[in-house]
Amino acid sequence: MSTVVAEGVIPVAAPARDTGAFDPLVELRGVWTPDLADRYLPIPGMPPVKYECQDGHLIVSPYEGSANTYAAYRMLTLMEPPARELGCRVYPTLNVQLGINRWIQPDFAVLNEPARGRIWIPGTRALLVGECVSPSSRVADRIDKPAMCAEAGIEYFMRVEVSYTKNHAEITLLRLGDHGDYEVHAKALAGDTLETREPFPLRFDPAELLED
Repeated sequence: MSTVVAEGVIPVAAPARDTGAFDPLVELRGVWTPDLADRYLPIPGMPPVKYECQDGHLIVSPYEGSANTYAAYRMLTLMEPPARELGCRVYPTLNVQLGINRWIQPDFAVLNEPARGRIWIPGTRALLVGECVSPSSRVADRIDKPAMCAEAGIEYFMRVEVSYTKNHAEITLLRLGDHGDYEVHAKALAGDTLETREPFPLRFDPAELLED
């Protein structure tokens, strides 16, 4: 059978009521926490996936394709030097906890201080989180995750969109405003220049996120 999660369909094992076995995807629906995630994730037999949680509901999604993986890698290399100058650290996917029953695994993140081996990163330690948008994550990356990150008080949210068929690359850097919502701080398309002094100096053409 299949369980519908977020905007995709991920094959999972039959429910516990059919087999008599404990199935965390069924039994823990709506009550997931980091403690339960530490105990039951990853799900045995599942393909490699990202596990995120919104208000106790587990969201399972496949890992990114090569276009987004490369874009995230390039963002890491571009941000690492200026972020380190401020004492910050840049990371690929982390478990960023946004509440007692909320967490995300952003494609990249900048923390105010080194993680030093931590598995769960409090949202208060994140200066910036970034997502590379894919067709299956468009709603989550544009609406759901920014709303949760804003509520958690993360000052910056970066959205990256790349397409090789359209030769398109776009970066939108959002900053938390006075009313608790994100506002556009900087934005650029391939062929233009993204330039910002905050949260640290960046100046580059988004086309650099596309492999040549």
